[in-house]
Amino acid sequence: MTIDWQHSMPWSALAGGILVGLATALLLLANGRVAGISGILGGLLRPARGDVAWRGAFLLGLFVAPLAWLAVGAMPPAQIDHSPLLLTVAGLLVGAGTRFGSGCTSGHGVCGIARLSPRSLVATACFMLAGFATVFVTRHVLA
Repeated sequence: MTIDWQHSMPWSALAGGILVGLATALLLLANGRVAGISGILGGLLRPARGDVAWRGAFLLGLFVAPLAWLAVGAMPPAQIDHSPLLLTVAGLLVGAGTRFGSGCTSGHGVCGIARLSPRSLVATACFMLAGFATVFVTRHVLA
């Protein structure tokens, strides 16, 4: 495996990681809420009084952020090498996994590990192992 350093963006990835960490910490400290996307979206599907505004603002930020990026530079090219059917099936499996795992990778992996939650440590290890196994099988066994 080689890394294309000329087209790699380690500084923007570092900046993005820092912004995710800051947003996560601020949401937890200011509101006592965990920044798990599936939980934030799920809370909008069953709205509770006083919960809609911050959830909507958080999700709106996910759509506005790429537009803000466009104000300072071009978007990196996206290359999708798989069929829409495969991507749909993968998305449905991820959605099912968030239900079975009581949260998503952002909730468990970013927020839960930062809080040293044993459940999140196990869930994140399972996410990672499943990802490793999927890549190995699709690239080396089925290819």
